[in-house]
Amino acid sequence: MKYEDNNMTQKGSLVVISGFSGVGKGTVISQLMKTHEEYALSVSCTTRAPREGEMNGREYFFLSREEFERKISEDAFIEYATYCDNYYGTPRSFVEEQLRSGKNVILEIEVQGAMKVKTLFPEAILIFIMPPSGEELIRRLCERGTESLDKIQARIDKALVEAESIDDYEFIVVNENVPECAAKIHELTGALRARTIMNRPFIETVREQIGSAESMV
Repeated sequence: MKYEDNNMTQKGSLVVISGFSGVGKGTVISQLMKTHEEYALSVSCTTRAPREGEMNGREYFFLSREEFERKISEDAFIEYATYCDNYYGTPRSFVEEQLRSGKNVILEIEVQGAMKVKTLFPEAILIFIMPPSGEELIRRLCERGTESLDKIQARIDKALVEAESIDDYEFIVVNENVPECAAKIHELTGALRARTIMNRPFIETVREQIGSAESMV
């Protein structure tokens, strides 16, 4: 078993991406998916209403509260959390299947969920996407034009709480330019695939080969 062969079958990385509402997480992830085929995006489930242009099964799986709570009882989520009075959850089966196939699975989730994922998957990469400045974040939220002033204020209040958890993430990437931000995330993911925790089968194979060769010398 050569190292090159190991790379072909290596288990994928779990890439957890969080960030304030309005920071452009979805746009950055779309750019990453468009330019690199080794990623799979886990589509989350939510109980919030679809925004204009959103499609069920593409941006989210839109569920009723009753459907979501039934899935909770079935242990169908890796993690779930509430955000602005709505449930959000990560389907378990898709993530585990894609990781086994060698894909890097992207989870776009909130801070609460990210901490739960890190507990279940210690090898996961936690990246927090930052705005160029706080003022720029407020401008983006106000100019988005999809929500009422009350909802915008709720998102600002939530951002203040989320800001206290940034230190729990391993990396921050500033989204000032979408292609550059996506490229940085890809660079981080590629480098971290060389971690020992991601290469256990290859390491153990080399150890066994050295042990077998010792008796032949």
